[in-house]
Amino acid sequence: MKAVVFTLGCKVNECESDSLIAGLMQLGYEVSDCLCFADLYIINTCAVTKEAEKKSRQTASRVLKLNPNAKIIYTGCASQKAPESFLNKKNVSLITGSFSKNKILDLLTENIGVKLFDEPNAFEELNAVKTLKKRTYIKVQDGCNNFCSYCIIPYLRGRTRSRNPESVINEIECVNPVEAVINGINLSAYNYNGKTLTNLIESLKEVNTRIRLGSLHIGVIDNNFLTALKGLKNFAPHFHLSLQSGSNAVLKSMNRHYTREEFIEKFKLIREYFPNAGITTDIIVGYPTEREEDFNDSLSLAKEVKFSDIHPFIFSPREGTKAYKLTDLPAEVKKARMEKMLKLKSELKNDFVSSQIGKSLYMIPEESVNGYLEGYAENYLRLYLKEKEVVGDIVKVKVVAPYLDGALVELDN
Repeated sequence: MKAVVFTLGCKVNECESDSLIAGLMQLGYEVSDCLCFADLYIINTCAVTKEAEKKSRQTASRVLKLNPNAKIIYTGCASQKAPESFLNKKNVSLITGSFSKNKILDLLTENIGVKLFDEPNAFEELNAVKTLKKRTYIKVQDGCNNFCSYCIIPYLRGRTRSRNPESVINEIECVNPVEAVINGINLSAYNYNGKTLTNLIESLKEVNTRIRLGSLHIGVIDNNFLTALKGLKNFAPHFHLSLQSGSNAVLKSMNRHYTREEFIEKFKLIREYFPNAGITTDIIVGYPTEREEDFNDSLSLAKEVKFSDIHPFIFSPREGTKAYKLTDLPAEVKKARMEKMLKLKSELKNDFVSSQIGKSLYMIPEESVNGYLEGYAENYLRLYLKEKEVVGDIVKVKVVAPYLDGALVELDN
């Protein structure tokens, strides 16, 4: 029997999907994480935007083109939010939500329609992941208590819950990945019986695996946290700090609990510890209270801190959030602002690539495409190495020129 576990959305979904892959393999399935012919498809859905929900629902038609007789199971945030929207899909045998995804493995032969599990009181331990990639996502936290005014996720993922540090270490040592990405729905809120994210990082100081962090809230950035990261044997200095807006007025409306000045201060602190770090961000374009001067504040902040990359997205009203009640901006206004943000994104990314030329970096080759080995450096720069025999999972390279969405490199001996 062949199964596909197909993932939409965040890196936490990736963790949970990798755990399902491990469980399916233990049951004797041949498993893929790409949409290809299979007997069983588990679709791990996303609801962070309307578009993500739409793509989650549309996956059924893509699956049925591959195998009209396949069994389909839906899980994740989109099916938690609106399970009924998946019921009319052909061949769907089970619909679960955001919680207790490990229980899906006990229900593979059932045909029971919707089965939503209750929100757990503590962090749910899953099967140790079985990644099909060199970069492995390790889930250490779930849920969120922040309730940003635009975000539906706290309503779908529940309150914050954190994982025992010993369990985190055991999974990393068991899986032994080339790179472990530590993440959560709100990673910065990690707190297991008083042990903070800084304490968790300190507990990983003897781990040889390259350690990367998922998305962070700037509130966690301080000297102790950065010192702990410096103490790791092999830390990948890439910080994804979700900005969302460079305007204090909009940040307050979003319920983000920081100012642009605080964000810039934390950015500068990171640079003191990790001068060559890649620092990326998310920015919402066209939030309902965003005036033209507010949008310009976002542009000016991005220019000042010189992000290595920006993930901009147009505001999407989510029913059930506070921002849903606000008057949405005209589509043409949002489109025009998005075009400006995308232009700045390209400029800043090009500047970052140019700043890396001549520098030595450490690349993990992940795949071979069109004669090039592709992968990421420690600072999350996308690298391309002309295909040749390489020794080891992490390769020292030198950046020689901009190339596609990253940089062309050569072996650095």
